[in-house]
Amino acid sequence: MTAQVAPVPHGAGAPDRGAVTVEAALGICSVVAVFVLALVGANALIGHLRCTDAAVEAARLAARGDQARVEEAVRRIAPAGAALEMQVDGDVVRAEVSMPLPAQLPGRWLHARAVAVLEPGVEGQVVR
Repeated sequence: MTAQVAPVPHGAGAPDRGAVTVEAALGICSVVAVFVLALVGANALIGHLRCTDAAVEAARLAARGDQARVEEAVRRIAPAGAALEMQVDGDVVRAEVSMPLPAQLPGRWLHARAVAVLEPGVEGQVVR
């Protein structure tokens, strides 16, 4: 007995050969793209939290009158490339730490602000 092999249909009625491979490739590319966007978003969130911590610390140190340590604290806490802007208005100190977002999100900046009240006996000075 010989085994008979069914003929492979050609033309309009032929099954879609390779369609599953293309769908799998597109699915994998989509998963990778979503994963990369999630990593960039997590990086931006962590950067924003570090900027917030740096702004709070800068405002607190300035309110205590410890002007010499403000820049050092921001440099240690904030991400690289962050900028500090301080303003004293009466007995209120405002600190803002800004940093550019990663290259994947061009033209965007993160801003974190903090406010503190000057301690008694501390004169208000604009740090930067």
